[in-house]
Amino acid sequence: MNINAFFVFIAIGLLMIYIGFKPQYVAEQNFVDVPLFELDSFVLHELNQDKLITIMKGSKTTRYSNRYNVTNISYTDNSKELLANIRADNGLYRDKEEIIDLVGNVIYNREDGLVFESQEAIYNKKIAIAKTQKDYIMYRDKNRVIGTSLVYDNANRKIKSKNVVAKYQIKER
Repeated sequence: MNINAFFVFIAIGLLMIYIGFKPQYVAEQNFVDVPLFELDSFVLHELNQDKLITIMKGSKTTRYSNRYNVTNISYTDNSKELLANIRADNGLYRDKEEIIDLVGNVIYNREDGLVFESQEAIYNKKIAIAKTQKDYIMYRDKNRVIGTSLVYDNANRKIKSKNVVAKYQIKER
C-alpha cells in the first residue's frame, strides 16, 4: 500500500467520524432542594422554659432546609390561651414563617369543643389564625355553621365567613 493512500484512508476515516458522530450535550442538573432526612412515625416537641408549646406528629415526614412535608399530620398548639389541635392527611410546615398548609380531611379542634372541618386550611402559628377558602362545617355542641370560606382567629375568638348558613340554639338566661 502506498503511504499517500494510507494517509488519505486515515483522513477519510477521521472525516467520516467527525461528520457522522455529533457530540452529546447532557443537560446539567442542579439539585437545590435536596431532602435533609426522612422519618417514619415521628413526634416533634417544641418547649420553652415554662411549658410545652407545640407537638407535631405524623406517620412520615421529609425534612428540607426550610420545611417539613408530613403525612397524616397532627399538630397541637399550646402557645395561646386555648389548646388547639389540627389533623389532616397531608401537611407542609414552613418553620421559618411558622405556617402550616393542610390538605385532605382537615379537622381543627379547640379544647372548649369548637370544631371545624374542611378539605384544606392554612394555620398561622404566630397569630393563631386558621383559614380556608373551601367549603367548611363548624360546630360546637348542637350549634352548626356551614360556609364557603373561613378565617378563624383563635387568639381573639373572632370568625369571618362567606355564604353562611347557621343552626344555632339560643340559651335562656
